[in-house]
Amino acid sequence: MAYRLPPLNSLRAFEAAARLMSFQKAASELFVTPSALSYQIRQLEDHLQMQLFERHNRAVSLTTAGERLYPGTHEGFERLQGAVRSVARTVQSNVLVVSSGPAFAAKWLAPRVYRFVDEYPEIELRIAASLKLVDFNVDEVDVGLRFGGGVYDDLVSEPLFDEAVLPLISPDLLERYGGKLDEAAMQSITLLHDDSVSFMKGHANWAQWLERENIAGVDTEKGPRFNHADHGLDAAVDGAGIVMGRLSLAMRDIRSGRLVAPFDSYVIPEGGFFFVAPEQAFELPRIKAFRSWIKAQAEEEAVEIEAFLADKRSR
Repeated sequence: MAYRLPPLNSLRAFEAAARLMSFQKAASELFVTPSALSYQIRQLEDHLQMQLFERHNRAVSLTTAGERLYPGTHEGFERLQGAVRSVARTVQSNVLVVSSGPAFAAKWLAPRVYRFVDEYPEIELRIAASLKLVDFNVDEVDVGLRFGGGVYDDLVSEPLFDEAVLPLISPDLLERYGGKLDEAAMQSITLLHDDSVSFMKGHANWAQWLERENIAGVDTEKGPRFNHADHGLDAAVDGAGIVMGRLSLAMRDIRSGRLVAPFDSYVIPEGGFFFVAPEQAFELPRIKAFRSWIKAQAEEEAVEIEAFLADKRSR
């Protein structure tokens, strides 16, 4: 037997009052009078036959029943708002919001944006750079570009390219060590730590890589740490030290001669870059266009990375 839900307005009034812990603020947010909001909450309490708020002189607090009801109503209204925004975005066919990590946006995506704009001038591209894992049901995002294992609940993911990690240094700094880094040089040079590689499985961080290469006597606890990969690469470009860098993000600096790879060894960690979106989004013209474009860009990148690594293997 289906349970008869209370009026939606009463639930909305409760959610706002419980979130703000104020009838006055909730009434202002919902553009109703405090007395009207209080009446709607009374309706809900009558419907449920239980008290949801403790009324004090100038404040309110939730009862046990109110505390149990709030999480579900709050999540429910967030999802409703997300669903409405999602439908509305299908009408705004010229706006495309792409979520990406800050480093990938800065080092890989942003330098290529002009190509997409030239090819699709009718699409207004917006890059949302954040480490937050977006919720497509709530956040105003169309597609995501993510590094990981490629398995994301309720989303379709398509592989773009894999990652490689290896030591990178500015040519000027390398020259100060005679153009070659031996064990003594590695013991004295400043290590730059990219914390974004710390979660990668494989010998991706300094301690693991040095052990694999049988280089001893290096204090891997010392040196600046960066939680964004692009910051570590930029520090290396400026000669601050040597970084275990992510090749996909460093290729422009390598092509331009701002960074070089002083060793022939490299690491292929688990995971890669993926194009991610809800299944229904793949039918939207602007997302079809971006998907086609970025797959072409990714294929170009994959070929360049493989050529670079093949050269390392041949030495």
